[in-house]
Amino acid sequence: MEALHNSGHEGKVDIGLDVAASEFFDAKNKTYNFSQKTGKNDRILSQDETIALYKNLCDNYPLVSIEDPFDQDDFEAYIKMTALMGDKVQIVGDDLLVTNPKRV
Repeated sequence: MEALHNSGHEGKVDIGLDVAASEFFDAKNKTYNFSQKTGKNDRILSQDETIALYKNLCDNYPLVSIEDPFDQDDFEAYIKMTALMGDKVQIVGDDLLVTNPKRV
């Protein structure tokens, strides 16, 4: 946001995220480890906490699209997030659909 402001593009640019959440999903515990690469494990969020994180980001920044916000097999999370905020942000399930042609 600071870069957009400093460049004179504030209000002219929308933001999209490609989270690639399958990379830090712990299937055994059904959690998302956002601190996985730091070695600290201090940002491990449940499905609902992860949804709340995305909602907070959308409420505070001009996000228009979030790609792969959950693991490709976490159907429940996609359903919950779409119901909560699907009318405010585009939720893209690239890994959910594209990596498995049988699902399409």
